[in-house]
Amino acid sequence: MEKVVLGIDIGSTKVCSVIAVCKDGVPHVIGAGFRKSQGLKKGSVVNIEQASRAIKDSLSDAQRVAGTNINKAVVSISGAYTKGIDSTGILSIVNSAEIGPKEINRIMQSALYAASIPNEYAVIHVLPYSFKLDDQDFIEDPMGMSGNRLEVSVRVIVAQKSNLDNLKKAVKLAGIEIENMVLSSYASSIATLNDDEKNLGVACIDIGGSTSALMVHIGNSLRYNDFLGVGSNHITTDLAQALTTPLDVAERVKIEYGNLVAKENEGDDGLIIEVPSISGDENDKNQVSLDNVHKIVYDRAEETLIILARLLEESDLKSRLGSGVVLTGGMTKLSGIKELASAIFSMPVRLARPIEIDGLFANLKEPEYSTVIGLILYAFGEYTNYELDSEKNMKSKHDKLEDKYTGINSNNVNLMGNLNNNYSDGRIQNPMVANNIQKNSMDMKRDLKEITEIRKKVDTENIFVKLWLKIKEMF
Repeated sequence: MEKVVLGIDIGSTKVCSVIAVCKDGVPHVIGAGFRKSQGLKKGSVVNIEQASRAIKDSLSDAQRVAGTNINKAVVSISGAYTKGIDSTGILSIVNSAEIGPKEINRIMQSALYAASIPNEYAVIHVLPYSFKLDDQDFIEDPMGMSGNRLEVSVRVIVAQKSNLDNLKKAVKLAGIEIENMVLSSYASSIATLNDDEKNLGVACIDIGGSTSALMVHIGNSLRYNDFLGVGSNHITTDLAQALTTPLDVAERVKIEYGNLVAKENEGDDGLIIEVPSISGDENDKNQVSLDNVHKIVYDRAEETLIILARLLEESDLKSRLGSGVVLTGGMTKLSGIKELASAIFSMPVRLARPIEIDGLFANLKEPEYSTVIGLILYAFGEYTNYELDSEKNMKSKHDKLEDKYTGINSNNVNLMGNLNNNYSDGRIQNPMVANNIQKNSMDMKRDLKEITEIRKKVDTENIFVKLWLKIKEMF
């Protein structure tokens, strides 16, 4: 059964809507729409009606190309009004029973309950980054293990309710139902980081038009996130003011002449270019030297990277970044930014484009579309091993066997209230690579038999153990 998903990246400079379909476990982009952002400033909604119009127009373009009227979306949320909170949870395992999805869900809910979340904030993600079972530390995935005491450390991502409500209103006014909200930097990391980088520790920084988002990924989960309200558009603004020329002209000058490598600029010293004056008079031209253009671009880019490096230092995780820094976003198109960033961060830097997926439109391969591609991948199950999503439902990277064979959308299943969907097959880890699983009838029968056996085991649990667990949950 094909699954169709919609991802909408609501940025400060553009709104992107992408529709994709999953065939045999492989996603294909079938539609995309783009609009210039309106009603947003530095990641926050400042005009609901204008923001809604831009969202609706981008979705209409994507629907027209895809030939579908899907309106249930995974939507990005800027780091502008979010913050991260660390918390821990503890769970006693009765009779050293085997740990399953139910236990993992309960301990994550426990960690969420223990988190000190201000009243004016709402939860977006609960991401576990370390488990401990009895005296064994640094467990990445406790699924299937046995023990008496399970502990977890989580990163809770929260957003200001007022700003979040405004964003939700803009989306709903566009006729869109929100399936999940996803932190933009988290989505960008999904689209750009490889497994080796995650395991060794890496900082992913998405430098967009008006904002920059930082996240640190170590091992199997996000460990730290931060936000800076500065992006490549600030370079454009500086150029427009210094050259007294319109913003669109300054943007073209930045793209064509911007260069952050000093030795490549030397041959341009003294060269003069003409740009239209901001007055609008066609005969009114301003003559500017490329040396000044280079200096303006370099100074602002350097300042931005220095602030981001300072934010990374404040995370106290820099020493654990064995893979260095991965940069993505529109500003990474500036020539020489890799060399400048390497010098400022004092570690290796890689410039990243989003993962290419089948049917990808040519422009979606550019780094400024990392977030929206990450949203699509998230909708198809590419997230951390476990998490509580924006609806407080648990997501697991372990495949839900019934979802594969019956077409049930696992995102709408609450594990706390539905034991039937709690169990998974450890052999199948990633829907992106399980291309032919539905074609193998023997595997399907064997897997469904395993589910039936697990259900019988759950149904025959001791009634007194169930009662004890229920009392423990209440207190």
